[in-house]
Amino acid sequence: MIRIVIADTHKIIREGLKMILKGESDMKIVGEAQNEVELLQKIQNCDCDILLLDMDMHDIKGIELMSDVKQCKPKLPVLALSIQPEDSQAIRFLKAGACGYVCKDSATDNLVTAIRKINLNGRYLSETLSEVLAFNYSPEKETKPLHEQLSGRELETMHMLVSGKRVKDIAEKLELSASTIFTYRGRIFDKLGINNNVELMHYAIDNDLIELKSLPA
Repeated sequence: MIRIVIADTHKIIREGLKMILKGESDMKIVGEAQNEVELLQKIQNCDCDILLLDMDMHDIKGIELMSDVKQCKPKLPVLALSIQPEDSQAIRFLKAGACGYVCKDSATDNLVTAIRKINLNGRYLSETLSEVLAFNYSPEKETKPLHEQLSGRELETMHMLVSGKRVKDIAEKLELSASTIFTYRGRIFDKLGINNNVELMHYAIDNDLIELKSLPA
């Protein structure tokens, strides 16, 4: 029997996931949570074989939540669920420790298969995500630095971020909205395969994109 915990902000999504799994004789829902506090308490206090984790929870970012789960239960397999399509965002979740990724729009078709594959051999990759991974890690792509994928605006934004400028300041400098700069920052993180400004700074230093003396004190 595969014992499952469901963590999702929305009750209607949790109920929908339970309906999908209801008829599976080899699966049992042993707990559910709607926020991080409930989730960490649940996985500490009940035995489970897999966690279905909403990566879009309102109270905490998905990558940070994954880190907290792994710190609490390092060996617990996690199947990431998100409204985001299977692209570079999904790869970030896999790098953070997820054993698989399912877009909520395709959960009806893929959820049961994903759970069984993870329980059997520890990993689930859909055909679409496998193609994304193959593209991102193709030999041709590895020969070029990742930052060469950035647009001019994205590269400009990256330089200002690592120099210590705030999003608001960058927006004023480029005469753009703050939301646009946040979008640029998200694209930069996705293209470079990083999760935060600290990793961005390390990337810039490692690739000689900024001089140490120009970094903020």
